[in-house]
Parts: sequence; C-alpha cells; structure tokens
Amino acid sequence: METIDRGSAGSARVAIVGGIHGDEPAGERIVRRLADELDAEGDGAGDGLVRLIIANERALASEARYTDTDLNRAFPGDADSDEYERALAPRLAAELKGMDAVLALHTSHSAPPPFAIYSDLTPSVRRSVTAMPVDYVVDASGLRGTTLDSTIPHTVSIEVGRQGSEEAVEFGYEACLAFLRAHGALDDEPPTFTETTVVAGDEEVPKGGGEPTVHFDNFEEIPAGAVFAEDDVYTHRVEEAGVVPILASEEGYEEIFGIYGRVMGTLEPPASAGETAIGSEAVEETDEAGGTDEAGGTDEAGGTDEAGGTDEAGGTDEEVDETVEEAETE
Repeated sequence: METIDRGSAGSARVAIVGGIHGDEPAGERIVRRLADELDAEGDGAGDGLVRLIIANERALASEARYTDTDLNRAFPGDADSDEYERALAPRLAAELKGMDAVLALHTSHSAPPPFAIYSDLTPSVRRSVTAMPVDYVVDASGLRGTTLDSTIPHTVSIEVGRQGSEEAVEFGYEACLAFLRAHGALDDEPPTFTETTVVAGDEEVPKGGGEPTVHFDNFEEIPAGAVFAEDDVYTHRVEEAGVVPILASEEGYEEIFGIYGRVMGTLEPPASAGETAIGSEAVEETDEAGGTDEAGGTDEAGGTDEAGGTDEAGGTDEEVDETVEEAETE
C-alpha cells in the first residue's frame, strides 16, 4: 500500500483510494495524476488533508483482481491473517480513520453509465454523491457488510466506467475533482450539486453455466414477465414491475449476472452548498424519497425475493439449492 498526503484548501480531511482491485488500473492512474497536480502537504491554504492511497500494489503488479482474497470482501480484515488482502484490510482502514469523506475508485465489465455506491447515508456521503457527475447511486446497505464502503464511515464507492478504458480514467479524474470541491479541499471553482436517483440493491442473480445472455442494460426497467438473463442452467424472469439491473454483465463476473435493484426515489443535495464536510454534520438529514433518510437507511426490497425473480431452472430463486458467492461488484 502506498499513501501520498497532499495539502487542502479547506479544513476537511478527505481520502481517495485507487487500486483496491489489481485488474482495475484506472484507480492507480487517477491517484497518481492527482498526486502530481495537488499542492504538497502543508502548502494548501487550509489545515485539512487530502490523502491519496494506492491500496493493493501486489495485485496491481500481477494485473489480477486479488492475490489471495478479494480485498473489497475482506473488511474489517485480520492483521494476523496469512491471506495478503485480509491482512491488508485493517492497514487500509487505519489510514482512513478519522476521515471526513472517503472516495473509492472502481471500474467494471458492466455497461455504462457510471454510478456511485454507499452503505450508510451520512451528511458527508450526501455531499459526495450529489456533487459528482453521476445520475444514479446504489444503496448497498442490504447487500453485504465486508466492503470498504460498508465498514469505513463516510465512504462512497464509484464505478467510473468500463475496465481498461481511457474514458473511465478521464471520468474518474473529473469525479475526484468534484468530490474534492464538495468538501472544500479544492477551491479552483465552486462545487455543483444535483439530485441523484437512488436504487436499492436487492439480490444477486446467479449464473449456472454455459452461454450467458443478458437482455437489459444497467438501470433499465425490466418489464414484468420479461427475462433479464439466462444461461444453460437458469432463466431469470422478473415477475414484478419496478426492477432494474445493477452491474449487469455476461462475462464480467463468474458467479452472477448482476444484481436486482429497485428505484427508491431521489437523493437531494445538501441543505447548504456552502458547508464543508465537517460543517455539514450538523445538517438534519431528510429525504423526499420517503421520510427521514429512507433512501439510505432502509432497503424495502431486501431480504425476501420481492423482485419476483423466477428461476425457471428449478422453481423460485429461494428453492434453488445453490450457494452463491458474494457478488463481484465494485
């Protein structure tokens, strides 16, 4: 792991993490570009900090997603583990302790558009998401508890584009600048905040084997009765309206076609765009998607198979006797 500290225009302490997965070099490229362009530590106008981290150097060197285990499934980790990434996780967490905002960079094999992910909607997370140029944010609070954004406070993950593309590098760099402006770490221009559509992650959609086919793009509503994806084992038919795919891919992930999600409403910008990440902690969190913080705190689709996905390979999804590995998302 490599940590590079840079100066800040404001008082917030923020971090950007790239290279969590070794087959996603865009994050490392973005982090190094930021390191070259930002003020040196102590040279910024404020007393805050911008911490830039290249997380999984060993996996990056081997151009593999991970060496022993997926780092973004290994939190909080174990410092005494023999598995490289499981021992790395608490070291990375220590570098992020006390940060007012954290942004984790990812790419995927899935189709655009880029989108953000959070597990806990804090005022800082609201600022991060609504400041970045994304139309969608996934509420992953109902999916898993071993990712960086589910264990480190005020963390947002962002899927910046297709793995290996120059477009992902450029988009991710611009998203990082927007993130820094949102928290007062960069003052080259005022931050811009816009509302963002919230999609609650529901359940993973397993693959079985053979030739996979996905029929719908990310965040495209799947009509009731339509087949979302199929292979030689499964035919995943959606029985209820309102279901959209997340991270849909035929070849990107070994165990899943993607994740079912449901549009929950919109995440509104912070009450005062002039507040810093630290100052925004005092803002009372309300959300028009449904009462107090319902876009980020609850998952109405979580738990039971409310997506209504039928598994024509053998009864309902719940009746298939198969253990699905954790989704290769983020």
